[in-house]
Amino acid sequence: MRIVHAADIHLDSPLRGLMRLGDEDVARQLRLASRRALENLVAMVVTEGAQALVIAGDTYDGDWQDYATGRFFSEQMAVLEAHGIPVFMASGNHDAESQITRTLRLPPNVNVLSTDAPETVCLDDLGLAIHGQGYATRAVTQNLARAYPQRVPNLVNVGILHTAVAGAEGHETYAPCTPEDLERAEYDYFALGHVHQGGVINNGHHVAAFSGNLQGRHPKETGAKGALVIDVEPDGRAQLRHVPLDVARWMTIDVDVTGFATFDDVLEDIDQKLADAATTTERRLLVARVEIAGETQAAGALTHREDVYENVANLAARHRVTIERVRSRATAPSDQQSVDPELLVALQNSAPSLAELRDMAKPLATEVGRSLRAGPGINLDDDIFLQELAKNAIDDLVARLAGEGN
Repeated sequence: MRIVHAADIHLDSPLRGLMRLGDEDVARQLRLASRRALENLVAMVVTEGAQALVIAGDTYDGDWQDYATGRFFSEQMAVLEAHGIPVFMASGNHDAESQITRTLRLPPNVNVLSTDAPETVCLDDLGLAIHGQGYATRAVTQNLARAYPQRVPNLVNVGILHTAVAGAEGHETYAPCTPEDLERAEYDYFALGHVHQGGVINNGHHVAAFSGNLQGRHPKETGAKGALVIDVEPDGRAQLRHVPLDVARWMTIDVDVTGFATFDDVLEDIDQKLADAATTTERRLLVARVEIAGETQAAGALTHREDVYENVANLAARHRVTIERVRSRATAPSDQQSVDPELLVALQNSAPSLAELRDMAKPLATEVGRSLRAGPGINLDDDIFLQELAKNAIDDLVARLAGEGN
């Protein structure tokens, strides 16, 4: 028995800050990335000869207003209908937000599982039993897994649940449960959604796993994204295989400049890392964030953000990589720093309050945006952003003073 497990498609997710990339073609590709990834999923389900597709929630992205989103999804599911492949969906927290989702008519091969209680659908001709429950509201805080029924004898049993299990960084703890709750039902496989980083929860005879999201949506969702191909063997054991389906990939490139003597040395190392990164994406669009750290005599030069960004962006273009942000945390070598400790203390003590900094920054917001160049969005109402801005300013000044002292 072969099924495909996908989750967190977030179709037509409104990606923000794309124009910071400075390339309209790249921004357009990213805006369409969730659609192209869904097309890749459907094609993969067909070519893999899967008996069914299960989607573990967050097919859509909140209260979307455009019926074209639902129409596109329906068209893709119709492709699977033409191949006789059933689809099973359990809604997630983002799906529950949408009014359009509730009225959308899907092809007859698509089974949207109940939001009132766990539902079981048996396809005797395939030897398959699907169990699942979707979200009726956005915030589901009760343990849904405990109410899931026991397995149906003599069939391959698959559960679907949108859950954080015991919790995951960056995700609300919706439908909390434990690995033991998932094990109790004794399903051959439990398809989980909500956590965008894929991973196995239970890896015994009854496997439970997150497929991760289908397409990374922002710089923190790095690495290959896609779906899982699940082969349930005659002895009931599930074998998992991740298939990348993303069309654009986010990556963080860490650059340790410790011991580098010159700015050119730094650029040479970044150039090599960009070249290496480009070989890992199989011709996908690659959007990279470059993080520079370490002790180097070039620390002073690395504080000139505009120069650093333009040089790195030029290198990246040669490798067909788009730079989302370049940030340097580099410092002068500790044994060469010539900044008077008393001056450093004075700088830290004289830093303006958040209110003062906010007032000073407002008329300069546009200029700050240019100097940060593809950095985080300018949000003067965000205290954390302002604190980081002030710290970066002091760090830059110290690095420049240290560099000039050498």
